[in-house]
Amino acid sequence: MTGTSKPSAVPEVRLGDVAHTAGALVKAPGLGNPLRDYRLGADPYAIVYDGRVYLYMSSDEYVYDNKGDLIENNFSMLNRVFAMSSDDMVNWTDHGAIPVAGARNLNDGQGIAKWAGGSWAPAAAYKRINGEDKFFLYFADSAGGIGVLTADSPIGPWRDPLGKALVTHSTPGVAGVVWLFDPAVLVDDDGKAYLYFGGGVPGGRNPTQEQVADPRTVRVIQLGDDMISTVGAAAVIEAPYVFEDSGIHKYNGKYYYSYCTNFGPRPHGEDVPATGEIVYMVGDSPMGPFRYVGSILKNPYHFFGVGGNNHHAIFEFAGQWYIVYHAQTVSKAVHGNGYGYRSPHINKVEFYDNGLIKEIKADRFGVPQLKPLDPYRRVEAETIAWQLGTITEPCDAPGGFVESVNLCVAGIDDGDWLAVANADFGADGPSTFVANVASTAGGRIEIRVDSPDGKVIGTLCVPATGGEEEWKLVQCDVEPVAGVHSIFFMFNGSGESQTDLFRFDYWQFR
Repeated sequence: MTGTSKPSAVPEVRLGDVAHTAGALVKAPGLGNPLRDYRLGADPYAIVYDGRVYLYMSSDEYVYDNKGDLIENNFSMLNRVFAMSSDDMVNWTDHGAIPVAGARNLNDGQGIAKWAGGSWAPAAAYKRINGEDKFFLYFADSAGGIGVLTADSPIGPWRDPLGKALVTHSTPGVAGVVWLFDPAVLVDDDGKAYLYFGGGVPGGRNPTQEQVADPRTVRVIQLGDDMISTVGAAAVIEAPYVFEDSGIHKYNGKYYYSYCTNFGPRPHGEDVPATGEIVYMVGDSPMGPFRYVGSILKNPYHFFGVGGNNHHAIFEFAGQWYIVYHAQTVSKAVHGNGYGYRSPHINKVEFYDNGLIKEIKADRFGVPQLKPLDPYRRVEAETIAWQLGTITEPCDAPGGFVESVNLCVAGIDDGDWLAVANADFGADGPSTFVANVASTAGGRIEIRVDSPDGKVIGTLCVPATGGEEEWKLVQCDVEPVAGVHSIFFMFNGSGESQTDLFRFDYWQFR
């Protein structure tokens, strides 16, 4: 069956059973969804570059009223873009927040696009220009325009090449778009690129049945060779019951346009798209027209018991097709209700022999790990499969991907832990463990395999280094362990120190 075979020479690595010792976790060991539970992330978009999948997300964060009570998500925090990546689909490296919006002194004056008040629903792409790979991050200034940032790597640093929006309501062909947001981008095989965007239902609070069924509010426009200009006028995509969330991918020479349906009334007795589902269309040209096919992913409520909208991207990696989407699973687990706060998820996409997409089943298990993690190379501590109690923060230590962009694990208290899935120690196993740490208090890292209460193979004593940005490489002996094992780093205090023990930059076995 096309698009479903595993890449050759890649061993199948199985996640273990969910550990009963996981404690009060949102994402217990053995589960792949949500992709993370220590931070939110909405509207995920994926690109594949140099053997890794990079995700870009809206910066959902909890919003509280003046009494300190959690309120329904009002999207007021969507002024950054969260980024993370993986080369195995289970261990995800956090690349932090890109401070996109800069109007009104947003992001403490560090916002890159000084004209933008928001950065909703990002989309990314890369293209080889003048012999070098250039990266482009498209975003919505709330619902009022599409902007673009550029970089020389998938994680930045980013810059604003235009100083203004790329697409506005005055762009040719854009008139009639209610919400000018939710970009998606396709770089075709011939190097030409196309931007998809828009959404909403015309008619205000009382749209007609015709407006609900045929909103005509999404568009596609060709991008210039530089990826930061447009060519000609935008074309209308006649997408039945469209609401938002443009998606685009190419499969076997066909162009697949996908989107989230609206929540307007449906006529009785007619076979029409259900509300809040991901549906798709197929065409022979990236500019359309597209033929409606049907639904592929039901509303998140169907799978997780908490609804809201959905937002997705479909992509291919290592011979397999995937869909990333969001659901309110973390917020529901933590607060008993989703309250509109979203978290990223992933599941497989499979095609029939005729090119149609099979219905996708969202779940908490996610997708299989594609290959074992290599514990003998530098591994960023913010590479996480599962965790309890930790957070990630920017740090001044040089990064392992881009020197000027780096995070560390912080907020480490006694009893917290983090883990990576399925590391391959080989036939002989290691003798030493090395970690880059910074601390004012000190503590210990107890290294266990297979589970939070698994065998201890070593304990690293973390000294007080003199400050949270005073980084020091420390090491300890470890008992050799062979084969594939998940690694659990259990954090403990020393003496009276029980909170904010240390910060953790990267680790490596030798």
